[in-house]
Amino acid sequence: MPTVIKEMVEQVAVFRLNRPHKLNAINMEMVDELVAAFTEVESNPSVRVVVVTGNGRAFSAGADVGEMSSMRLEDVVRRGHAPLWERMRTFRKPIIAAVNGVAAGGGLELAMACDIILAAESSLMGQPEINLGLIPGAGGTQRLTRTIGKYKAMELVLTGKLISAREMERLGLVTKVVPDSWLMDEALRIAKEIASRSPFAVELAKEAVNRAMETTLSQGLELERKNFYVALASDDGKEGMRAFLEKRRPKWT
Repeated sequence: MPTVIKEMVEQVAVFRLNRPHKLNAINMEMVDELVAAFTEVESNPSVRVVVVTGNGRAFSAGADVGEMSSMRLEDVVRRGHAPLWERMRTFRKPIIAAVNGVAAGGGLELAMACDIILAAESSLMGQPEINLGLIPGAGGTQRLTRTIGKYKAMELVLTGKLISAREMERLGLVTKVVPDSWLMDEALRIAKEIASRSPFAVELAKEAVNRAMETTLSQGLELERKNFYVALASDDGKEGMRAFLEKRRPKWT
């Protein structure tokens, strides 16, 4: 069975992590399949948005500890899961995480590598690597701290405890919490809303927002201004303004 099940819902690609017997723990096979899936849909113009979710009782419980513990240090350093994190970091289209059940360790890091995080009410999240004598290694000390602040991130990383989706929403990591049965409907609703916008403008906007987390204000404003000029001169930018003035729906090209 594939470790990632792919399906299309209109202009939305849905990737379902598919190791439910292992709580969708991320192994090298899943890394390779996710990298291939993201690469495939990035070059497909009919795909506007990606939704990532998990089959079964969990989004992902993190890295496959059994596999990881048996890997040579050289293999972890030279490859490991790094291709997945780099592929997601450079992916130009929006990614929505639909978190069902547990998102722990690398599972939470996978969600944080996405652009929007929706969560089911029953879901739990955290970075429990410290319980294994390890630390987060795929953004857990960086993205989490940048989003929820040093002191709460420090508590979660050093204690390894899991907290509720509602608490993560209050801290600003989760975009929205919904009843469990509504999760995929809400993820697809938001994905389709984004997919109805200019795909070029969406890419430019995603880049600008992401850079806001990595640059000074002046550098971020400069990139934003350049991306605005590019959008303004683009075919979609011209079509969007024409459609607004003519009081009709735009036709993105």
